[in-house]
Amino acid sequence: MFRSPRRTARLKGGHMPGTLRVGVIGTGNIGRGHARRIAELTPNAALVAVSDLDAASAGAVAEKYGARREKDPLRLIAAPDVDAIIISSWDRTHEEYAVSCLESGKYVLCEKPLAVSPEGCGNIMAAEIKGGRRLLDVGFMRRYENGYAQMKRAIDGGAVGNPLIVHAQHRNKRPQGEKHTTEMTARASLVHEFDIVRWLLGDEYESVQLVCPRKSRHADPDLADPQVVYLRTRGGVCVDLEMFMNAWYGYDLQCEVVGEEATIRLPDPANLVWRKDGFCGREVFPSWSQRFESAYETEIREWARHALLGRPDGPCAWDGYMASLTGELAVRSLRERRVVEFPEECRPEFYR
Repeated sequence: MFRSPRRTARLKGGHMPGTLRVGVIGTGNIGRGHARRIAELTPNAALVAVSDLDAASAGAVAEKYGARREKDPLRLIAAPDVDAIIISSWDRTHEEYAVSCLESGKYVLCEKPLAVSPEGCGNIMAAEIKGGRRLLDVGFMRRYENGYAQMKRAIDGGAVGNPLIVHAQHRNKRPQGEKHTTEMTARASLVHEFDIVRWLLGDEYESVQLVCPRKSRHADPDLADPQVVYLRTRGGVCVDLEMFMNAWYGYDLQCEVVGEEATIRLPDPANLVWRKDGFCGREVFPSWSQRFESAYETEIREWARHALLGRPDGPCAWDGYMASLTGELAVRSLRERRVVEFPEECRPEFYR
């Protein structure tokens, strides 16, 4: 069993605590947003370096915020003037960069998915456990969204009694970025649902089944859309998740928990209600970036604050592993057309 080391007076690089010096790997849409949040919105943090395969993208971010551009991400990780790293690069690079950060003793926030396979997540956990202290958080930003946080407090406080059923929906206007396929959706897009429901309930999954109803005519040939996932937790809660990549009307999340004594529902964003030209309604966000901007800001501030304190407190590598495992078993369920049971996974003492 590893024990957390005592807080030291200095951060990596030898300077006194007060400012967390951050490097960002990946300056695409998410990475640019994180760079801005560190540079403009996070007290006691400074953006010192960025790296991306797209030199123009990295250069533009570096110039805007007075940081330097590192051509080699591994060199950025090893830099003595970088205390902490945000990994927002291509999914397939996450494992290599996260392991390098952990071996270098650097705090790291890795965007989801933690790795592209459960085995990759296991390699990251092994590196962190070998180092003997928590250094890594996973970018499950929904845990920092106010509505989900209210739901969590209500469940933990016993306001609904024992949870019995969870209904959840994740609808995108249209797919963005890399071309989506059927299995990619389960492994990469649904991981947010897999994590947030598991977090809300404080329970592990027992079984999973992924099924595909009639396909939308708007979906790409390689994408079965929508998809529905049925989960059962070890505590007996039944969960149904809808993932619809081509909903067309906007970006829309819904979540309802049915308990013994009450039901609770995720509130819709507080957008204006319009009455105009014979219509009454509320705007639906066009994408995830607007819907979760405040959650991202809270996530980055909390990550930086806890890194300065020397005790990361966000979603851990075990959470990343369990989300990845759920996606992998969901894909197996779809291929084999059956309910798939989870293995008897034992959460390492290190992550308790």
